[in-house]
Formats: sequence, C-alpha cells, structure tokens
Amino acid sequence: MNVFRSKTFRAGNSDAVRLPKEISPGPGVDVEITKSGGIWTMRTKPKVTPAQLIANLRDIGPPRTPTKREKIIFPKRRGL
Repeated sequence: MNVFRSKTFRAGNSDAVRLPKEISPGPGVDVEITKSGGIWTMRTKPKVTPAQLIANLRDIGPPRTPTKREKIIFPKRRGL
C-alpha cells in the first residue's frame, strides 16, 4: 500500500486537502467520503445509468400487498 501525505488548507469557508497527482481522480469528479472512527475513506461516486437503475428496481421486486390499518379513534375532548 502506498502512503501519500498532504495538509489541509482553507478554501473559502471550507477545509480542503490537495491530492497528489498520483492518486487524484481529476477535476470535476464526484467523490464520496465516509468516516469511521479516525479513518476517512474517499472513493469516486459510482455512476448509475438509467438502464442500471431500472435493473436495480426490477431486482427489488414489486411492492408488498398493503395491509389495512386499524381505524384510529380519537377521544372526544371538551373545549377543543
């Protein structure tokens, strides 16, 4: 595993970090950053095509049959 070091800096009202060119995804690439304890993980955001979205929705399957709720009976209160 390669280790790269950098420092944070201020960019407007945000903190930022400069990525070395060896690991930079390039300008304008959407990334997801997750934090678990003291470990931050950054990965490029996966692009989902409309066809993949439709396939994912088909994999979920149809919605379950809705069940009927019991009728809510509100108590009668005087003065309301």
